[in-house]
Amino acid sequence: MQYRTLGGTGIKVSPYALGAMMLGALGNPDQDDAIRIIHRALDAGINLIDTADAYGDSETVVGKALKGRRENVVLATKFSRPQGEDPNQQGASRRWIMKAVEASLTRLQTDYIDLYQVHRPDPSTDIEETLSALTDLVRSGKVRAIGSSTLPASDIVEALWVSKRRGLERLRCEQPPYSILDRGIEREVLPVAQRHGMGIIVWSPLAQGMLTGRVRKDRPTDLRRARMFSHISDERRIDAVERLVAVADQAGVELTRLAMAFAITHPAVTAALIGPRTMQQLDDLLAGAQVTLSDDLLDQIDTIVAPGTDIGRLDMAYDPPAVQTADLRRRPSEERAAARAETP
Repeated sequence: MQYRTLGGTGIKVSPYALGAMMLGALGNPDQDDAIRIIHRALDAGINLIDTADAYGDSETVVGKALKGRRENVVLATKFSRPQGEDPNQQGASRRWIMKAVEASLTRLQTDYIDLYQVHRPDPSTDIEETLSALTDLVRSGKVRAIGSSTLPASDIVEALWVSKRRGLERLRCEQPPYSILDRGIEREVLPVAQRHGMGIIVWSPLAQGMLTGRVRKDRPTDLRRARMFSHISDERRIDAVERLVAVADQAGVELTRLAMAFAITHPAVTAALIGPRTMQQLDDLLAGAQVTLSDDLLDQIDTIVAPGTDIGRLDMAYDPPAVQTADLRRRPSEERAAARAETP
């Protein structure tokens, strides 16, 4: 592995990062097997492991796997997703952050987290409140660096501005979705990260499995997955996959390896998360770790999915309140009615 620096932190990480969401009850419930997968990844040179408190028992599995190996691992986890019915057991308030970090430290069996990330934006909490709490964690030694996940570019800039203005710890890393089919972050998020010296760890580089070649025009779509994720049956995405398969075949490289190589080629991307559920999946991914793409191959990809664009969208993509909430997109009905009445 040729290691890369995570933004301006000085921390060296592998370009492939092990995403541990599927290592546990959400994917592979055999904890002993999941631990073997983690050890195999570490032995192959991967030194960055990413998990979250929302991933079932993943943190517990990772904690067991890292016994005796913790010092050689850059350990990242996330908070803010709901952890119970209580409305205060979620979000990015100081109250919840201080409880969430202690719970994660216990499950991970460690006394510090290398990268602690806000899993999803929390518009109900002032960003200064969040950064202040995270700053205290860094100063206490419980956290080494802080980051975000799926934060829009404008929110990243606001957070950086608040950090500078208030003398608070600043975001060192962003974790957005990125793949050949999902290139929207190339417009603003990646340039902003480069401009401000932030690392980027991308998730879903295989577009939730669509870039493994399992979803094709001539193959029945997995109905269970199609019900869960509408993007899997999106004809626009399937058409793009068919064209990408042809490009990969012509280049003599498997589609999965083409997709992973693409994700780590962008100069703003520090690492791409792989999320194997089985040892075979991990070995297949590791076998393509040395694949690089020529300019000609990248140009062909650009003709299929233009830079800075998404083909359809991932169901898990983040929508800010301004998009989700109708009242934020429409003037009050009585105001609209009055405007219509005044129109000649």
